[in-house]
Amino acid sequence: MKVAGRKEEIKLLQELLKKDESAFLALYGRRRIGKTYLIREVYKQHLVFECSGLHQRDMSQQLENFWLTLLDTTKTKPEVLPKTWLQAFSLLKTYISGLNTKQKKVVFLDEIAWFETPRSGFLAALDQFWNQFGSKRNDILLVICGSAASWIIDKVINNRGGLHNRVTDHIRLLPFTLKETKAYLELNNVRLTLKDVTSLYMSTGGIPYYLKDVKPGKSVAQLLDELFFKQHAKLKGEFDNLYASLFKNSHLHVAIVKALVSKNKGLTRNEILSETGIASGGGFTLLLNELVACGFVKEIYPIHKTKEDTLYRLVDEYSIFYFKFLINQKPNESWLQLSNTQSYKIWQGYAFETCCFKHIKQIKKALGISGIISNEYSWVQKGKGTERGTQIDFIIDRNDNCINLLELKYYDTEFEVTQSYAQQLIEKASVFKVKNRIKKNVFITLLTVNGVKMNEHYLSAVTNQLLIDVLFTD
Repeated sequence: MKVAGRKEEIKLLQELLKKDESAFLALYGRRRIGKTYLIREVYKQHLVFECSGLHQRDMSQQLENFWLTLLDTTKTKPEVLPKTWLQAFSLLKTYISGLNTKQKKVVFLDEIAWFETPRSGFLAALDQFWNQFGSKRNDILLVICGSAASWIIDKVINNRGGLHNRVTDHIRLLPFTLKETKAYLELNNVRLTLKDVTSLYMSTGGIPYYLKDVKPGKSVAQLLDELFFKQHAKLKGEFDNLYASLFKNSHLHVAIVKALVSKNKGLTRNEILSETGIASGGGFTLLLNELVACGFVKEIYPIHKTKEDTLYRLVDEYSIFYFKFLINQKPNESWLQLSNTQSYKIWQGYAFETCCFKHIKQIKKALGISGIISNEYSWVQKGKGTERGTQIDFIIDRNDNCINLLELKYYDTEFEVTQSYAQQLIEKASVFKVKNRIKKNVFITLLTVNGVKMNEHYLSAVTNQLLIDVLFTD
């Protein structure tokens, strides 16, 4: 089985095969993340039927696709095309009932949201197939899969009808972590330094499809040119397809994402409404929930703020990269050229910060606080009059009466704390404590690529340091 990472997911998938009862699994995650590949790899010896919904096709086309796939699977002579989903699932039941094997039989319905066309009765038929057939046996593993995460959560996992509480397990498949990205690249004989893997991750995110054609023996600049900047670059049209394939009214999701790109630390709900002009209400809430469910946006809960002050921060690396460098791409532009611009330097700091936010688990483990509940956020104090503004990129606010203020330095060389920088750090911590009436212990932590030089200024201001390799742990 050629799968990088995904240890917890594979463990659960294999455990379902060993159960003495049937199981109903919902697997969801954004486009290109490897959902279908994972199911096929783990269950290749057990798949008895696999069918994928067709994008933007009507009920008759969906039914015909299902029927033709079933005929191809069973190798039987053509029967009458079913007119309803109940008839289609009846044919599937007949086929499964005729199988002689005693092992678990996996029925895999991919891109399930596309099957459910208006007034088609698909979900009702799926409900009947599971409740009256699958759940009464002990050898069926029904797997539904889709990129429209919010649809699966709302229509299946939280279904209030016949499917209510019927899903026995569900997996939200997230992008690769840095460790999984490195492992995936090495499966393809691509071996890069930790910093270069991170640079690639900051541009593409841990999306297997974006990484699968990365070739060995090339620099990050060459790889990004091949992915994004050359005339026939593989991912040139990816952005337009990405959101359209996931969401109805995807132009509204794109409008929200575009607004969030302009504000690195995130925007409140009201600020997004103001920036986009989208009407407030349940429809807007659904848009935000869909972006969060698919992993494009992360909710940040600032210190001492109410729910209305919750920040929505864009954390999808590819979307950030697209709006920073690709949306107004010039002919013959290359990543080597862009990496010498001021825009690149600003993006690099933001992208590394986002990368660290997505690896909080690994950072907490390195700090020895894995079991401690915490809240993570950024903090900005705007300047007023003669008072200077203050910004802290990454804060881990812990329930053990301690706070880590993290300074993130994405430098090629060993970082040196100067006297002025040490004083700046001390002042930052002081302002943070005073403005927020903090009574907890406050520790200043540096996270760098190549370490920090141990000098008197480091010792006077910094509590501890972490290296980039901590982000590559489990």
